Amino acid sequence: MTKEWFKNWFDSPYYHLLYHQRNDAEAEVFIDNLLAYLQPEPEASFLDIACGRGRHAIYLNKKGFSVTGVDLSESNILFAQEFQQESLHFFVHDMRKAFTGESFDTIFNLFTSFGYFDTFEDHVLALQQFNRSAKPNSILVLDYFNTTKIMKNLAPTAHKSIQGIDFSIVKEVLNDRIVKTIAFSDKGINYSYQERVQAFLKADFEKLFAQSGWIIEDCFGDYELNPFDEVHSDRLIFICKKAL
Repeated sequence: MTKEWFKNWFDSPYYHLLYHQRNDAEAEVFIDNLLAYLQPEPEASFLDIACGRGRHAIYLNKKGFSVTGVDLSESNILFAQEFQQESLHFFVHDMRKAFTGESFDTIFNLFTSFGYFDTFEDHVLALQQFNRSAKPNSILVLDYFNTTKIMKNLAPTAHKSIQGIDFSIVKEVLNDRIVKTIAFSDKGINYSYQERVQAFLKADFEKLFAQSGWIIEDCFGDYELNPFDEVHSDRLIFICKKAL
């Protein structure tokens, strides 16, 4: 396993097997609600950072917008590129590096596709790169889990059997990170992966945005865009505007 766990795990076919149940309908409702709230112009361009296999980007493009999706995983991008067309493109890209080319009206970073790095500075760097890809007055939508609720309800162990593979999952909080260890065997080979996501609270994001050129305009607690409640909300969804 490399130091940066996500380079291995997100590129593994077992990642998609374990999370095969992810709900496209829920993702589409979220996009519809965001569009109703943001009211983008018909010619608006979107950058979906850490787009995975492109489920949000593809649906957004179907709504008529020009969309670019980027992700660190080569296998994710190869999958998403099967859906490319004139107004939909996908590239392998590390969010901590500058994405050269056009600037965008709206930046999306959805479904807790943040918080992966070892240092606060790397997270600031990533948000600064988001900013460099944004046009003046652009909007950033960053969707994170609600750390407070996650930690309060953390189930220490879980087991899932999918297509004959038994996944053993252990969750714990270590060094201000929510750590999930996933162990299993397939065809006589033992595997172990980790997910390590920073336990960022709303106050942490306020600091991150302040240091990276973003101003928080609104904060929601679920995909229906209800107000954020630290105790009860499932999500922590920020609407930010690029600072002038």
